[in-house]
Amino acid sequence: MRWMRAAGRALLVGAVVLAGYAGFGVHADAGAAAGARGPLTLVTAGDLTDYLSPLLDDWNGAHPAERVTLVELPESADETRAQMISELRSGRDRFDVLNIDVAWTSEFAAAGWIAPLERGRFPLDAFLRPVVDTATFDGRLYAVPYVTNAGLLYYRKDILDREGEEPPRTWPELIRQARTIAPKYGLDGYAGQFLPYEGLTVNVTEAVHSAGGSILRDDGARVTVDSDAARAGLGFLADGVRDGWISREALGYKEEESRRAFQDGRLLFLRNWPYVYADAGANGSKVAGKFGAVPLPGPDGPGTSVLGGSNLAVSSHARHPASAADLISYLTSERVQRKVLTEGSLPPVRAALYEDPELVRAYPYLPTLRQSVLAAVPRPKSPRYDQVSLAVQAVAQDVIALRQTPEQATARLARELGAISRTG
Repeated sequence: MRWMRAAGRALLVGAVVLAGYAGFGVHADAGAAAGARGPLTLVTAGDLTDYLSPLLDDWNGAHPAERVTLVELPESADETRAQMISELRSGRDRFDVLNIDVAWTSEFAAAGWIAPLERGRFPLDAFLRPVVDTATFDGRLYAVPYVTNAGLLYYRKDILDREGEEPPRTWPELIRQARTIAPKYGLDGYAGQFLPYEGLTVNVTEAVHSAGGSILRDDGARVTVDSDAARAGLGFLADGVRDGWISREALGYKEEESRRAFQDGRLLFLRNWPYVYADAGANGSKVAGKFGAVPLPGPDGPGTSVLGGSNLAVSSHARHPASAADLISYLTSERVQRKVLTEGSLPPVRAALYEDPELVRAYPYLPTLRQSVLAAVPRPKSPRYDQVSLAVQAVAQDVIALRQTPEQATARLARELGAISRTG
């Protein structure tokens, strides 16, 4: 089964299966509490992977009194989020378990729409360490990770081999190869996701953190973007456009546009999610057997990826929290997490699977992905994440379009984020 096309959607989609998860806090452990057990409704974005139905069929067959009903919202992450919020604000109990993008956890938790969870109820120690951080807010666990993701640097191995070069480990190496090697083969040098949408927030956050900076600290309470490191991160992208190793065409790329550019043989380097590996290696791809993937580079060594993926959260109005907790335990078991990878083509959160010899033979990018996840960071945490992301996109767009300098941009973004943090 292929990855869902958009990275954010992919994660959301994966989470869908997690569906009925989570028990909330005290109630999850008090299975005898009145109403704690019964049918569940799992809500997620649409366009699911094929492996979900058999997993839910297995659960429903073994738990006829606790059957899971799946509610699919529109494929668009923005529309899914809007419909979830509308229902949660109403106070109705239509949804029990929510499949949410990792970037939504802080917002939903701060608003009181999802319930805090008991850490001891779930096998968090078996997960890749950074993914657990995406499920926390203000020091408490508000969701359970189900699918993770991290950015990788895809490169044309055939071309670098012909030039006697190794894949870049630093920004200077990437810049040199993108500027000097790509034109010899009629290729663009480098692309990411630079259209002003969530993907641009991800790319900018990765560049800023790779340079040693940050955008927000303390769950959104402290703005830290006005720094030399943040200016260096923005400068890396702006210089690429100015010097031509990032093409102007790439400023209109989302995940799929950039994937097609690489897969059609038009790019030397691409930053994208792991789903590209299967597509680029499939029959009909012009780069099948000709590419590789490595962790993102930074200024003088390995860079930092942003964590993607999806978390399962329990609505504060969930009807049957004990049943939900049992379902999440089932869906985060090693057996089911293995199917998340082998049948859903989604990166699991169980750490041991990334070192399983059989899986590594079948999915040779797993060690690289594990390395990237372990070095990754969440997107800026804020109760008003949607506003934070829009501000980052607007400012970053002006920088990479060369309408503002990194110095002007970081000062402007600091002002705008400060105003957001003081609101409401």
